[in-house]
This record gives sequence, structure tokens and C-alpha cells, in this order.
Amino acid sequence: MSLMEKIKKNSTIKDTNILSESKFFNSKDMIQTPVPMFNVALSGKIDGGLTPGLTVFAGPSKHFKTAFALLLAKSYMEKYDDSVVLFYDSEFGSPQSYFESFGIDTSRVLHTPVTDVEQLKHDSMQQLNSIERGDRIIFIVDSVGNLASRKEVEDSLSGKSVADMSRAKQLKSLFRMITPHLAIKDIPMVVVNHTYKEIGMFPKDVVSGGTGVYYSADNIYIIGRQQEKDTTGLTGYNFIINVEKSRYVREKTKIAVEVSFEGGISKWSGLMDVSLAGGFVTKPSNGWYSRKNEEQKYRLKDTYSKDFWLPIISSKEFLDYIETKFKSSGSNLMTGNLSEEDLEKEFENAT
Repeated sequence: MSLMEKIKKNSTIKDTNILSESKFFNSKDMIQTPVPMFNVALSGKIDGGLTPGLTVFAGPSKHFKTAFALLLAKSYMEKYDDSVVLFYDSEFGSPQSYFESFGIDTSRVLHTPVTDVEQLKHDSMQQLNSIERGDRIIFIVDSVGNLASRKEVEDSLSGKSVADMSRAKQLKSLFRMITPHLAIKDIPMVVVNHTYKEIGMFPKDVVSGGTGVYYSADNIYIIGRQQEKDTTGLTGYNFIINVEKSRYVREKTKIAVEVSFEGGISKWSGLMDVSLAGGFVTKPSNGWYSRKNEEQKYRLKDTYSKDFWLPIISSKEFLDYIETKFKSSGSNLMTGNLSEEDLEKEFENAT
């Protein structure tokens, strides 16, 4: 028996395995959405998507955070016919019609109202303890930014007005407890959160709730917003996904998702900017666009189609460009290694 086999056999953890054979790294689930650049924001790949673990969308009110969460829930339910959504609700701002607008079967959604962080922690741990790897479930929390701690509620009921110092600790405890379960059991959890402005000369957006969410989350996206207008006035918004933290995408990356009042989410959001930057689309004249090496011209509104984009986004050249531009480096982190002989020579020269 080899040493590796010996220590594997002696382990008291049933899922202990050789790293190269571990199911936790070699069989990562991937939930692809119908919006290619949203997949890029999630995974660094056009054909990627949501992976198991903790994903956080943070931003001010009315910044499409819940909608992004529901888009992921819909994509998960489409991939797995037997899947369910566990929806923890503290804001009650998503009526049944909102789910239905995404085509979500609400009979497969378990709605769980929560009033404080401790209640969310207790119930989510109860659920996670009863779930086994292979059970198809996605957790949505809307939102932790609006949840009080139990102490804050009790202080209010007793007439106390002291500052609550326990909320951040409870949130940190919540995420610390659930994170390993999500990874081990191959479960995605999407959490909606708020942001606040950091104090200083150049204030930046900070995710609320303390450091717990930063330590535990696989992905944190801070959502910004830009208005879209035409001659008639406001037509919608570009929601800017700012990659605050990611296991897969370069941090500080910005990807726009266009949402119009008439048509909803544009499937082809963000593709034009990245294609122009990479030379896959050109502008032969003002207001006109052409695919690389083609003479046919298109108005911008005519590029919002499968016929225009499919030849581009299905090409290996474009897929490689996207991964090079957005994906975190997977190359050797040790470069320019010195051998022992090299080091000895360096020491000799130094003395």
C-alpha cells in the first residue's frame, strides 16, 4: 500500500480523495444563461455561467439585482426539470407576477419569509443539512441587506436605542457556516445585498454586512446603472456589472447588460463593445457596422439578432479572445524560477 493510499484510507472524512480525482474540482456544475456576456461576467466564458457556491449581487435600490437572481433561477430550472428554488424573502418586493415574467414555474418555488439574520441562518442550515449532493436546488436570498439582527429587533421592542454591533458577526457566522455545504453539495446560492458609499475624498461603493460576505463569496458583483435614451426620452437602462470579486473573472472588469422598457433584457448586451475592441466588428462609416472581412453593413438596431451574432460568438477566435480578455489567469504562478546552482552563484557574487 502506497503512502497516498494509506492516508486516504485513514481519513475520517468520507469525501477525501486524491485532488486530481476529486469530484469537487473535476465535476463543477455550470448553469448557462441565455445572455452571453452575463455568462462572461459569471465565469469568463461565453458558454459558461453560474457555478455552485455563494454569488452576491449588490447595489442601490432599483438596480436590477433581484432580476439577475431570478434570471439565474430560471436558467437553473431550465437545465434541471426536477429542480426547485428556495426563495428567502425579507423585502417582499417580488410578487408572483415578477417570477412569471421570467417564465418561472412558481409551483417549483418555495417562498420562505425571514425577519432577521438568525432566522435565515437557522432555516438555511436546516435545509442544507437535509440536502444531499445531487439534489437540484438553488437558493435565492432577497435580501441580506434588509435583514436586521435579532438583538436589533429586541432592543427596539424594549425601547433601547443603542447601536447594534451584533449584525455583522451574525452575517459572518451565517456565511461561514453555509459556504462549505454549498461547495460539497454542489449548490448555488444567489444573495441580493445593498451597498453604501465609503467615506473619503473619492468614495467608492462598499458591500454592506461586514467582511463575512467578502471572505465567503465566490463572486461579488456591484451593479451600476446608466440611462438609455432616444428622441422620445428614457427607453431603459444599461446595468453595469462591476466584478468586485471572482474566482474566474478578472476583478474590476465591467460588463453592461442592456434592459429596455419594451423588450426587457437584451440577449446581445455588451457584445458590440467587446467585438469592436477586438476587431470582430468594424464601423465602416458613422452609424453603420460590419462583421470582420465582410462588406455588408448593418444599422445598430439590426445587429440585435441571432443571425448577426451567432457567426461571431461561435468562432474559436472570438471565444479565445473573450477568455484571454476576461478570464483570470490560469498560467504558472511561479515564473523565472532559480535553481540551487543559480542561487549559490548569486550568493557568491554578492559576497
